[in-house]
Amino acid sequence: MSRPAVEVADILRAVGDRFLDRYHKSFSFQQLKAFRAIQHCRTAALGGHLDTCLGCGHQAISYNSCRNRHCPKCQAKAREQWLNARERELLTTDYFHVVFTVPHELNVLALENPRVFYDLLFTASAQTLLEVAADARHLGAEIGAISILHTWGQNLLLHPHVHCVIPAGGISPKHTHWIRPRYPFFLPVKVLSRVFRGKFCAALKRLHQRKRLRCAGPASLLAEPKQFNQLLHRLHRQDWVVYAKPAFGGPEKVLRYLGRYTHRIAISNHRLLAFDGQRVTFRWKDYAHGGKQRKMTLDATEFLRRFFLHVLPKGFVRIRHFGFLANRFRSSRLALCRQLLPVSPVVVADPPSPGEVRSNWQCPRCRGPMIVLLRLTSADLPRCSYFDSS
Repeated sequence: MSRPAVEVADILRAVGDRFLDRYHKSFSFQQLKAFRAIQHCRTAALGGHLDTCLGCGHQAISYNSCRNRHCPKCQAKAREQWLNARERELLTTDYFHVVFTVPHELNVLALENPRVFYDLLFTASAQTLLEVAADARHLGAEIGAISILHTWGQNLLLHPHVHCVIPAGGISPKHTHWIRPRYPFFLPVKVLSRVFRGKFCAALKRLHQRKRLRCAGPASLLAEPKQFNQLLHRLHRQDWVVYAKPAFGGPEKVLRYLGRYTHRIAISNHRLLAFDGQRVTFRWKDYAHGGKQRKMTLDATEFLRRFFLHVLPKGFVRIRHFGFLANRFRSSRLALCRQLLPVSPVVVADPPSPGEVRSNWQCPRCRGPMIVLLRLTSADLPRCSYFDSS
């Protein structure tokens, strides 16, 4: 993939101080931490390492990555490691993709209560899938799901939703056979929508009654029980969006599919088109009009404001497993699934044996593998004679 014309880090370095002057009072510690990490990612400030090519002997410095999970440049390796770990858990069946979205009227509560709100989104969507699937009228089976939280829309505004990837079918109640779905979209979407709405609203009401929802700023009116109940009443009258796709194939396709969703951040550098020092232009898909590709131009501080809306609370887990894929009994349930499915299990090659510490880039001269010769601190770098950084 070609190098992007502009990166989020470039925008931070150019207008970051001006942005912080305007928004520092509303900035959380985690947002500030992400800000500094992205700003310094792959610069001398984080140190680096001297690499050499195994083929032609070319040497160069590459600077260290920040490894912050919100950094556009640091997700590829994390995604690869996660997918490698999931590879051995694939089942030889098709997989479905279901998306649960909450109405935009709830965004003010999400902004004030990110940990509680996103936890609830995970719980309500997972309970909905498990409950509807267990109903004999729809499937009558125990299912498994991988749920992935996204908080953004293509225009970078807040749009909380959960992507669920689900094996096509489940284990019978007596664990004697595998039950295949009877619907082309796995489970009836209208039923999922109504159950999800009911579970989410009921849990939200309990949180409000127990004073566990912070209602400040734009959400301050919702501190009053009357205003909050009126909001719930409006929400109950809406059809909540649950989107399901037909089965997208078996284990040979699921990893590639998962890779598109697991470690995404609000915007990748490759969607950025231009930055003139004041305004940022980027590509986005207008799903309200058939997914047309459009361009959007924002003031740089507004672009950064939208970007940092999507920094998650410290330690918040944004990829979770439910049903027979839950951590508690994943190994035993997967072994049972493989016994019940009438095809051979997925064969996965053993991981390569550990050898040299490989660098994350190829030799610019011969495209051969680079290995790390020497670790360098930020203090070492100005004294080093090699400044051909990656």
